[in-house]
Amino acid sequence: MSTSAISGTTGTSGQSTTKSATAAANEASDRFLKLLVTQMQNQDPLNPMDNAQVTSQMAQINTVTGIDKLNNTVSSLGSSLAQMQMLQGAGLVGRAVLLEGNDLAYNAETGKAGGGYELAANAGKVQIEILNAAGAVVDTVTQTNKGAGRQGFEWTPPEGMSTNGMRFKVTAASGNTAVTATPLTSALVQAVNTTNGTLTLELSNGSSTAYSQVKAVS
Repeated sequence: MSTSAISGTTGTSGQSTTKSATAAANEASDRFLKLLVTQMQNQDPLNPMDNAQVTSQMAQINTVTGIDKLNNTVSSLGSSLAQMQMLQGAGLVGRAVLLEGNDLAYNAETGKAGGGYELAANAGKVQIEILNAAGAVVDTVTQTNKGAGRQGFEWTPPEGMSTNGMRFKVTAASGNTAVTATPLTSALVQAVNTTNGTLTLELSNGSSTAYSQVKAVS
């Protein structure tokens, strides 16, 4: 589905909804005014409505009308935001994104696989276990003196070894104190779609993720 098609459909629907809501608000105002006039015409001459009562009822209808107008504005902004997100997402197709996960990414051009991690604090030693599709450790990469924040690693698989389904596990420590390490993986964006108002990215590793989960784009 093209972006223009999505935008056209959303715009028509938004305009129709806004017109319907405006008509409903106008009808409510008309009904209120008719009831108020009828009430004043049929009031007890010995106990008429005072100005405070009339002002209070007018304020109520103004409040209701104002809320309707606010809802229409918010709805319109929501539609515009959804279109903007779709355009942003379309610009990510074919690009690599970094997000939380432990899938090992293989680069056919360099013949190397790799991933990343995010440290909660400085770590004197970081150990990355390379796991095959069955979850068995096939190799270990060790790094030292890594600062807090995002870090990366590369690993060269033995000749003839398939990297399909391979993952990695990261453990880090500063002396005898464990340091939290969050694994990060990269994948190519192949398509985008919206689900329940949320922009979702379809990735080359067969998974999908919300646009809000992307930590970096390259």
